[in-house]
Amino acid sequence: MLKNIKKLDIKNKKVIIRCDFNVPMENGKIKDDTRIVESLPTIEYAIEEGAKVILLSHLGRIKSEEDKKENTLKPVAEYLSKLLNKKVTFINQTRGAEVEEKIENMKSKSVILLENTRFEDLEDKKESNNDDELAEYWASLGDVFINDAFGTVHRAHASNVGIAKYLPCGIGLLMEKELKYLKKAIEKPKKPYTVILGGSKVSDKIDVIDNLVKKADYILIGGAMAFTFLKSAGFEVGKSINEPDKIGYCTELLDKYSDKIVLPIDIITSDGIDNTDVVNERFINEIKEDEMGLDIGPRTVKVFRQYLEDSKTIFWNGPVGFFEYEKFEKGTKGLLEIISNLKATTIIGGGDTTRAAIGMGYKNKIDHISTGGGASLEVLEGKPLKALEVLNEKK
Repeated sequence: MLKNIKKLDIKNKKVIIRCDFNVPMENGKIKDDTRIVESLPTIEYAIEEGAKVILLSHLGRIKSEEDKKENTLKPVAEYLSKLLNKKVTFINQTRGAEVEEKIENMKSKSVILLENTRFEDLEDKKESNNDDELAEYWASLGDVFINDAFGTVHRAHASNVGIAKYLPCGIGLLMEKELKYLKKAIEKPKKPYTVILGGSKVSDKIDVIDNLVKKADYILIGGAMAFTFLKSAGFEVGKSINEPDKIGYCTELLDKYSDKIVLPIDIITSDGIDNTDVVNERFINEIKEDEMGLDIGPRTVKVFRQYLEDSKTIFWNGPVGFFEYEKFEKGTKGLLEIISNLKATTIIGGGDTTRAAIGMGYKNKIDHISTGGGASLEVLEGKPLKALEVLNEKK
């Protein structure tokens, strides 16, 4: 079992915590603070234990000097200072004399945030390619390494996999919580176990479907990916997004698991995503040639409700409609309302579904909302997580 931060001696130690502060920003303002807020328990624990806390994170992708201006972590440091009610010293460098001097002079319970680790990507993608020299340098700044960045746990970067090779290490409290809930969805979920899958493409979810269809009692399909399934079942889908090359896969799946896979029975359509003036409610056998399906309909929500109300574990990845548009948010919002009032263990698997749940006001009504979409998918696919493998190897 992985050691969490509470099992390690960190008093008066320089503790490097890899966080995931990759938050949406606009004009230097943080639009969604979820990942920052979720990192607080680990940071606060380290402060309470008298550690000297050194925070690392990436933000966005850095391909040019211009990207650096838009993706500085300075606003995160200022925001974090307010949340902690404590000064977070921001160093606008990722390495060098200033970094070394300020860390060397740290006092117990002080906090430093270094600049965006991906600034190192401008030179041979050193961060993203897990450059060993960079990893060893960052490791030299601390005594203990804690990985609390669930959103990057499936990536091998210098700031997560690399550093861990050189220091005593463990996981943070957010990482522990993420793994605990996702394991509930794949190892021994309480039955009946229902999975909601949405999003754009079947091809993005094949490994997830293949893994979960053997474990779940029901898989409720929504979003644009539903139209590939509907087409494979013989329905015309008009201009709806679908993947012709995945129809064979969907047909085989429906034949083999007809008792588990539940498809929409009605759809909300328009003639395109950019034109919401004319919106129609159609049964799946009524979709017109010039129409595009953009949400599940109210009858489908009622059908899905029957499966959800009987469930003891519910996992959801991928919105069931284009929820960014008010006229196509009702399906996603309706399912959120249903599961938020159930006694089942409810888990939302990151990405757009997390954004929808939080944006629609369900942040505190779901048992667990993951901070990592790509990472949670790889857990559900049964793939090894690179940043945890290195920790396990050191046991």
